[in-house]
Amino acid sequence: MSTEPRPEVSLKPLSGWHCSHLYYRFHRAALRQLTADERREAQDAFLAALDPAGAGAPTRLQSFVVSGHKADFGLLLLDPDPLVIDRVHHRLLAGPLGAVVEPAWSFVSMTEVSEYLPTIERFGQRLVEQGIDAKAQEYREKLDAYTRRLEIMRRQRLTPDLPVWPATCFYPMNKKRKVGENWFLLDFQERERLMSEHGESGMKFAGRVTQMITSAMGLDDWEWGVTLWARNPEFLRDIVYRMRFDEASARYAEFGPFYVGYLSSAAEILEHCRVGQEASS
Repeated sequence: MSTEPRPEVSLKPLSGWHCSHLYYRFHRAALRQLTADERREAQDAFLAALDPAGAGAPTRLQSFVVSGHKADFGLLLLDPDPLVIDRVHHRLLAGPLGAVVEPAWSFVSMTEVSEYLPTIERFGQRLVEQGIDAKAQEYREKLDAYTRRLEIMRRQRLTPDLPVWPATCFYPMNKKRKVGENWFLLDFQERERLMSEHGESGMKFAGRVTQMITSAMGLDDWEWGVTLWARNPEFLRDIVYRMRFDEASARYAEFGPFYVGYLSSAAEILEHCRVGQEASS
């Protein structure tokens, strides 16, 4: 019988946060049926539900308009408690908003620290493999610098601060389990090598694109979710194109639908989607 203490029964992860990507459409026919007073009430409820500083808001809440007809707007929500996140969804659908807002798509996941993020020991081994003497001052300086960065990287992956760069893109992905292309049958060293190559491609876009990877195994249909933010939409296209040539993607990755949007407040979403104008026409 195991002598390890049983973990606490809780909805909160032992590390990191719950994460949801939610996408919606405005029901245009329903908007036209609302009276002027009902429209104002619905819009006020919308603004309150998506207020990042409002009472009961999740720890992180980011909203954006969505390009194309997959959805009108989207939300990115993170919190230690999944029900705090879920309440935002139900506030949108309850009351005066129920007939106006339609769910379009969702993705449920959790933040994580990738197993391919090198430990301090593994980073030291890489330095030796690069020909740096483990007793040299250069080795100690590089190892100390990485030790400081590692804590920051772990914290940003588990409890991320969301960037405010204007262009954002989200897509889910799987690793293949096909004969001859089964990611999960590769040994760790080979997977680590492939992911290191993939990471080096991404680093070429530092200062232009940043990302968040969340894990959905056991939580949703896809295994991981990739959220990208960019200073310019062109950089989203460029980084995805470049990284498709890495073997980790070219041979072993499968991708789901892409949702591209632009950061917007709740008020900006209503204006951009012409909710008031549409309803009053």
